Amino acid sequence: MPTLFSLSCHPCPCALAHGLPARRLTRAIWQGLACAALGLPLLAQAQAQAPGAAAAPARAASAATEATEATEAGEAAELAAVTVVGRAAPVPVELESHYQPTPDASTLRSLAPALEVPQVTNAVAAQVLRDQRPRHMDDALMNVSGITQGNTLAGTQDTIMKRGFGGNRDGSIMHNGMPLVQGRGMNAAAESVVVLKGPSSMFYGIMDPGGVVNVVSKKPQTERRTTVALSGSTYGHGRHGGGLTLDSTGPIGDKGLAWRLIVDHASEDYWRNFGQRRDTLVAPSLAWYGRDTQAVLWYEFRDYDVPFDRTVVIDPATKKPLDLPIRRRLDEPFNQMWGNSHLLQSSIDHRIAPGWSGHLSLSYNRETYDANQLRIQAVDTARGLLTRRADGTRGALSTDAYGTAYVDGSVKLGSVRHDMQFGLDLENRRIYRADMIRAARTHEFDYRNPVYGRVQPSDRVVPSDSDQSDRLRNQSLFFQDAIHFGPRWIAVGGLRYLHWSQVAGRGRPFKINTHTRDGVWLPRLGLVYKLDSTKSLYASYSRSVKPVSSIAPHASGMVIDSSIAPEKGVSWEIGAKLDVPGGLTGSLALFDIDKKNVLVKQYNDATRRQDWRTAGAARSRGIELDVAGEVGRRWSLIGSLAWLDAKVTKDPEFAGNRLSNVARVTASAAATYNAGQVGAGQLRLGARARYTGRRPGDTANAFWLPAYTVADAFATYTLPVGGRPMKLQLNVKNLFDKVYYPSANNQYGLAAGDARQIALSVGFEF
Repeated sequence: MPTLFSLSCHPCPCALAHGLPARRLTRAIWQGLACAALGLPLLAQAQAQAPGAAAAPARAASAATEATEATEAGEAAELAAVTVVGRAAPVPVELESHYQPTPDASTLRSLAPALEVPQVTNAVAAQVLRDQRPRHMDDALMNVSGITQGNTLAGTQDTIMKRGFGGNRDGSIMHNGMPLVQGRGMNAAAESVVVLKGPSSMFYGIMDPGGVVNVVSKKPQTERRTTVALSGSTYGHGRHGGGLTLDSTGPIGDKGLAWRLIVDHASEDYWRNFGQRRDTLVAPSLAWYGRDTQAVLWYEFRDYDVPFDRTVVIDPATKKPLDLPIRRRLDEPFNQMWGNSHLLQSSIDHRIAPGWSGHLSLSYNRETYDANQLRIQAVDTARGLLTRRADGTRGALSTDAYGTAYVDGSVKLGSVRHDMQFGLDLENRRIYRADMIRAARTHEFDYRNPVYGRVQPSDRVVPSDSDQSDRLRNQSLFFQDAIHFGPRWIAVGGLRYLHWSQVAGRGRPFKINTHTRDGVWLPRLGLVYKLDSTKSLYASYSRSVKPVSSIAPHASGMVIDSSIAPEKGVSWEIGAKLDVPGGLTGSLALFDIDKKNVLVKQYNDATRRQDWRTAGAARSRGIELDVAGEVGRRWSLIGSLAWLDAKVTKDPEFAGNRLSNVARVTASAAATYNAGQVGAGQLRLGARARYTGRRPGDTANAFWLPAYTVADAFATYTLPVGGRPMKLQLNVKNLFDKVYYPSANNQYGLAAGDARQIALSVGFEF
């Protein structure tokens, strides 16, 4: 077995055991990370030393059982085994068609079954994604409780509000358990999406207390398979589109090496009266499934040109959207964002000894974009006029370099088993915008009788607003121990030490508005009681931290430095879980989250800018119910229900107000019926309904977004053609063409939900 894999995992435990100073520890780990990264191209040579490796995926998927087999034989006889997919192992083929989620170790950084974890994880399985065909992350996560959409930067970024907390590029979206800075994380290479609820700083460091979203990528398979799909769609009103997807995978030789290539291209008209969306993805990957080592290397390239649209405006008199046709945009056709992104990740698992394994993950991702934005700044309803200004961004660049290495394993001390994990994380993230464009003058626009094309994009760069930069570096050491007192009681304790430095500001010459350097201890405590092999109860306590930062200067001229405390969250949670193999998985959670030192923002009509303050506190408490899986041989379902009380508890102006874009009640239900053989092929039918309650559109609660219910439906028909399966799939989204507003930035920037779309795809498998 090549030594580079084991060497890359060993510095962490040895250094911790001998008290190695932090600087030398960091250097040692980076050396290990570099060795592993450089060794990935040698996988083709290494596979020759691993006879019989082709069977490794099955061994990796059952690693959790193997690790404790010798010491827990009696317990295993009483409690049924649950499949957990290893961090670098593919999902078993027999589970790919289920609505019941398969736990993925990249989210919890553990092979522990969900019943043994004192925290809720809700997953949208691969089959759900195939059936519903969500375009963006928030659409997929409407299947999960307590989720709403936040400010998406005019429909160009994922912004997921989890238990009341979140923001665009808040660091809460992961890709295979590693941070993502790309605006959109959902694409054709996604296998499933997992939400880890509640404070997750013990696992991921700097984080809001609402939770983490992890996109799990498709991995190469050792069985050859190629699928080609052609699609066409329409929103009506002459707005049409089409796409092509290729997904091909297979083995390289017979020693456990495998490859996969995913190519996806979509080109369509935007559903409103103008705009185009073009999106191309190329995602190759390579994997090696050896006897003791599994490794995956992913790469994703995305090129896009999409509408930059948030032109629904609140009438100041009625506090409701202007009474206009929903398809009418109030900006110009040049309002687009265009750019590209690169994502390179590797994940390596190595079994060091029976019951002990090392894990190493590396990630680098980069996104660049330019955008035009005709910004609405005022409305005069008496004259039917809007005030608009041609703004834009040029040379935006976001990067993130990340590495984590840890060791986990089991030790039996008497009758007590300890499942331990210890390791470190390193991250360097930068968000930068070069030229900020602001037109010298504003223009009036008649929204009742619009005439487009009278305003052109501006090229006026404002030096004082340009060179916006936010750089964050952080390093962590962490340890966790899950103590098994027999087959039913599990106590979990974890601790992370996190140190960070952050510099943010803007302007030419550059002016620093944030400069902090600090460290904090983050504990996690939990208790699990397993009622039987399918049910458990749990309780947990955890903390989170997120440094306060601002690129823009505060109205008072204050600079955020280390004297300003970071945002801190504290959560208490109790709940129950159900996991019936081959049946249903469910969770019920009651939680209370308090967050203090909150950075509060509100749009200022006088200055036409966002005002920020650092003195604030917020609380979110509620109850969530989720269920997913199979009911009998023909029915599959996924559903959720949440009640959430999220409000500002401390602020000079906004104390007692509800948190913006956060609904008190959300619910969803989706069901699929497998009709079996109908004519020459197999027929499946499904539908989904999702409800989002009334919620405030800003921190001041000056206006509210109305509640809405949206329904979707689909049907698939699979029949043999030339001895190969051909699948026809029809999807109808927003079945009843409901007008709704999923989120708002301020009173001049509401998002409009997509109109009814009918899409038909034809897929061929070879």
